[in-house]
Amino acid sequence: MPLPALELSRTAVLSMDFQPAIAGMMPEVSSVLPRVAAVLTAARAAGTAVIHVAVGFRPGKPEISPRNQGFAAVKAGGIDLGVPQPVPAVAAIGDEPVVVKHRVGAFLGTDMEMILRARDIHTLVLMGVTTSGVVLSTVRYAADADYRIIVVEDCCIDRETAVHRCLIDSVFPALSAKTA
Repeated sequence: MPLPALELSRTAVLSMDFQPAIAGMMPEVSSVLPRVAAVLTAARAAGTAVIHVAVGFRPGKPEISPRNQGFAAVKAGGIDLGVPQPVPAVAAIGDEPVVVKHRVGAFLGTDMEMILRARDIHTLVLMGVTTSGVVLSTVRYAADADYRIIVVEDCCIDRETAVHRCLIDSVFPALSAKTA
């Protein structure tokens, strides 16, 4: 399926969860980092907004409810996710924002939507760790919020190849997300 023409000044590239604590749980991440870096370099050269997304919590992790099965183990086990910054290969440059999130997706409880509105962004190009986590959650929210969505398939990774394929081939297109 051909990609829609992009209005680069109204497009943002979201580089999501490429932070040491998350990437360290998936050794395969190193295989996608050069591609992610290339997309970020191309976006910067074209004058397209680049926004980084990372998981982070305050001391004591007050953002984590014991009812949240995904993050309760992080709090209970005292797991330190470190400083919410991308790994050096895909780090923020200059004034590129790093949106700190406390849930799986890039929108809930963050200032993502405010940043996008302030820049009059209507198209999102998504890359992230994992396809079934941050990418899926962000696609679903962004589709409901009427953003145009492009998922860069070879800049996303998941623990389960079959799940990645299902999302890329079936779920994302049904949510009006194009894959590139």
